[in-house]
Amino acid sequence: MPESAGEKHQLAGFDARERGFNRPVELVRTASGYQATLRYESTQVVTPDAPTTADALQHMIRILQEQGYTQLRSQQSYRDGVYLGSQELWIEYPDRQPEPEVGLLGLMKKWLGRSPG
Repeated sequence: MPESAGEKHQLAGFDARERGFNRPVELVRTASGYQATLRYESTQVVTPDAPTTADALQHMIRILQEQGYTQLRSQQSYRDGVYLGSQELWIEYPDRQPEPEVGLLGLMKKWLGRSPG
């Protein structure tokens, strides 16, 4: 059974429907590493095992960005079970760049001066 890693982060940004959110990400120790868990509305996102808590958090960011979340940033709020308040700086994660459109549609948009996406 997973046990707390003694570390939590606040994760903020915009969901796929462009609504702002700010939720805790819990990090737990598993038999083969660490997992990050985010609960947001009716959704629960759990990462696969990662070798470190930082890797688990990065994996969470990638999963959310793939689901359309944008302007994500995190702030560590607990370390070794000790509450840090707002002592830690926010870390911002750049949004994924959209895949360039190819083919006739992409050429038409480029020719008409529209940006893809």
